Amino acid sequence: MSYWFDKHVKWIYPLPAVLFVALMMVFPIGYTFWLSFNEWSMSNVAPPLWVAFENYKELFADELFRQSLWTTFYFTFIAVAVQTVLGVLLALLLNAHFIGKGIVKTLFLLPMVATPVAIGLVWVLIYEPNVGVANIFLQVMGLPAQEWLASPDLVLPSLIIIDVWEWTPMIALIVLAGLVSLPKDPYEAAIVDGANRFQIFWKITLPLLQPTIYSAVLLRLIDALKTFDIIYATTQGGPGTSSQTLNIYGYVLGFQYFQLGKASALLMVFFAIVLALSILVIFLRKKVGVSI
Repeated sequence: MSYWFDKHVKWIYPLPAVLFVALMMVFPIGYTFWLSFNEWSMSNVAPPLWVAFENYKELFADELFRQSLWTTFYFTFIAVAVQTVLGVLLALLLNAHFIGKGIVKTLFLLPMVATPVAIGLVWVLIYEPNVGVANIFLQVMGLPAQEWLASPDLVLPSLIIIDVWEWTPMIALIVLAGLVSLPKDPYEAAIVDGANRFQIFWKITLPLLQPTIYSAVLLRLIDALKTFDIIYATTQGGPGTSSQTLNIYGYVLGFQYFQLGKASALLMVFFAIVLALSILVIFLRKKVGVSI
């Protein structure tokens, strides 16, 4: 018995933690999956009623669901694309040697460590139509003031700006870690061959950084898809439903309209979307990692 325990000790000690984490993940997903096939409202005491795929049929026929799906993709892909470009550029700047580099890197962490609700409330003040800093800046530039969070046309770009401000430093720090670990030999050979800075970046730095960039994009893609707190703290999905993402719509269905079956169906569709995109990005990262 002692020999068997010593032989399998590396599996025995982590087992309770693994089982606990698995239970905390499997049970909510399984319960939500089961609930998505039932009609159940928290506004009455009736038990859940099995309706098979009716919730999914009703969901895909719902115009608000399609609008929320489009809003989620629009917000996610624009925000992550901008963050990736800015993050790589910031990483290149931070990779250079200059006075106060450590302080600058520390300051970049501040948006990420602040609570999202607090960040949302601060940006509500920045976007305030009358005394907000954003409109004051526009007036100084000779431009008209804008209804940043109250305009259906501007609300999503305004929210994307908040997300970019908060999470670009994370991508920059991940890419910076990749830059520091790059081999020096290709750069020395390129300098000897007379390559300029742009050629070195395009032909050497960027290809070598692609696995790191894909990792950063994967993390941000999953997180941006699930964004809830910033949007709810600033607009609650408004004006109207202009900034209503799938997360916000699921919350509205479940905790305002008490349609828990339909809300569960929406969350299962959302879970499948996030899982599919994550697998796609992981596949692309592995493909790029093999080719380098």
